[in-house]
Amino acid sequence: MNLFSARKMLAFLLAMLLAASSAACTQSAEPTTQAATEQSATTDSTTEPADLLTELGLTAEVKQAAGHTVEVNSAVYSLLDFENTQEWEFATANLIDAPEKLELTDEKGNVIWSQAAFSFLDDYEKAPDTVNPSLWENTKNNHAYGLFKVVDGIYQVRGYDMANLTVVEGDSGWILFDPLMSVECTQAAMELVNQNLGERPIKAVIISHPHVDHFGGIRGVMDPEDAADATLTIQDQLASGSIPIIVPEGFAEHAIAENVYAGRAMSRRANYQYGTLLEPGVTGTLAMGIGMGQSVGTVSFIMPTYEITETGETVTIDGVDFVFQLTPGTEAPAEMNTWLPGFQALWLAENCTGTLHNLYTLRGAQVRDGAAWAKYILDALTLYGDEAQVVFQSHNWPHWGNDVLKAYMVDTAAMYQFINDQTLTYINQGYTANEICNRIQLPAALEKNWYTRQYYGTLSHNARAVYQKYMGWYDANPVNLNPLTPTESAKKWVEYLGNTDEVLRKAKEDFDKGEYRWVAEVTNTIVFADPENTAARLLCADALEQLGYQSESGPWRNAYLTAALELRNGNSVDKDALTLTDGSLQREMTVSMIIDYMGIMLDKQALEDQDFTINIYLPDVGEEHGLQVKNGVLLHYEHAPRPDADVTVRCPKNALLFILSNNAEGVSKAVQVEGDAALLTAFMEAMNQFDTTTAPSFNIIEP
Repeated sequence: MNLFSARKMLAFLLAMLLAASSAACTQSAEPTTQAATEQSATTDSTTEPADLLTELGLTAEVKQAAGHTVEVNSAVYSLLDFENTQEWEFATANLIDAPEKLELTDEKGNVIWSQAAFSFLDDYEKAPDTVNPSLWENTKNNHAYGLFKVVDGIYQVRGYDMANLTVVEGDSGWILFDPLMSVECTQAAMELVNQNLGERPIKAVIISHPHVDHFGGIRGVMDPEDAADATLTIQDQLASGSIPIIVPEGFAEHAIAENVYAGRAMSRRANYQYGTLLEPGVTGTLAMGIGMGQSVGTVSFIMPTYEITETGETVTIDGVDFVFQLTPGTEAPAEMNTWLPGFQALWLAENCTGTLHNLYTLRGAQVRDGAAWAKYILDALTLYGDEAQVVFQSHNWPHWGNDVLKAYMVDTAAMYQFINDQTLTYINQGYTANEICNRIQLPAALEKNWYTRQYYGTLSHNARAVYQKYMGWYDANPVNLNPLTPTESAKKWVEYLGNTDEVLRKAKEDFDKGEYRWVAEVTNTIVFADPENTAARLLCADALEQLGYQSESGPWRNAYLTAALELRNGNSVDKDALTLTDGSLQREMTVSMIIDYMGIMLDKQALEDQDFTINIYLPDVGEEHGLQVKNGVLLHYEHAPRPDADVTVRCPKNALLFILSNNAEGVSKAVQVEGDAALLTAFMEAMNQFDTTTAPSFNIIEP
């Protein structure tokens, strides 16, 4: 399997409850739209669709950059100082070793990670017209891969996954930071370390925060039985010879839960954010600010053995002092920086990454606190900045020199603080989220910094995040209190517009003027009213494609180009994609998490006339719980069985997954049932609101 098929196989990107599925589709050399030869059902249309397509010059082919896009991208050269090569120099500094060609496969020979797929970067002296020149520079920087020295005793393998694998040399072994997303990538990264620096035992693993690209590869460096006993003190864990897994407080809860409750929706939306359905190339996916993309190997999980609970806590591991700084609510709900005084080196986790990061991530998540983010960066600077000679992190490259790192941290903090404060200024002046994101602009000095550019997050959607945090979805206009669905609204717009052929002719004129945002909006309205309107689909795709070519943000580029792909070709997700998780994350879910997910999976209408109780006894974890199905709503009485329950079940904790997945055979083998078994059967059969065994494939750019 080639890289492109492997990349497309990733749909469940962030470890869902029962499956982490990939999405696979093969793009033909000359793609055609689902309805390319069918008559478009437009309102009062008097023109045959084929004639309109010919008249407007619309085809399903990928296009090159239009003249207006060339102008927009060319202007970037005047905005930024391309003679300033500091980031490139830092990205390539201190290279120890790298294979000439990097392409990793799984045991079946499927490509799960490839830098070779981006070899086309070497074919261009400057950015092609289809790429924002700033994003092109970031892509070249992220294409620098291999084993690098941070300082003597601290080394990073970069470019072997979206994140970095960092190793710190102790007296007799390695202490690891953030073992990547995939087991296979982590194994390959450690092989590069061992080949060049010598094989040494793992003394501890430190994970900075609970996003899967920072822990999913942990079984590439250790087995679960290698983990230390979590009931011991950290000193006793280290003395035991086993491997402590050290994390910030709240890590496990967030690692398991963040992408379970809305996991399927997030995984489908991640197709758009991460470009997993696109091919790498000058008209396809490029870097996304914090790496070249996501690997599609095996995701694993081992429960942490020790939590850091306060800033300033110091743990000495194999002769190396690690001083931890908790930074909750920044890039992740549980996160921590680490100061290594013996190396004068400050690990900044994902709080500084050489790009504007997300206060809101496009795949969907709870919004983050820009003011807290800025505060914790400044706290780190106050605590450790005077002594630090290098800062390094879980994505991208280090920054060396005290003056350089101080500026880097201050500028990054200022960026998040500005977005928070200026958005609130506009909120108090009465502006809505849409108005604010079109109005806000970074101070010129911050805007020109290469390491605060909008490669991952953007000023626009981060301002929306601040608005959401403080004001929620409502813009105070009562018209928006109870709006129609997009399809209902679109049908009325089309009815009012009348002849949609004339609308499309006007839209094509605006396209030729470079008004791509408006063209995308009006044509997508027609698509939602009539998804078989081929001309609307193709013109919308062309407009979105040009917006993608102009985007400095890798995720924005991916989103625009993926939407164009699906408008031209139809939904591109393979519903039968294979599972990519080893199941370890699911098995570590708490009882409450499993029950919460039952409530989400439950067909509430099917049980809306029911009122019954279920008691659950779990001897392996010493827990007992009461459930009540009340008119289709699942109520959880934590640690409080109900008197005279209608059904009682006794089983190991993880046998609850059989109930959740309506696995009657598994239940018959592992669950003891007392009382009205028919109610349990009805309860299980109602766990049917979505299929957790296939990739989510709901439409996004069309109804």
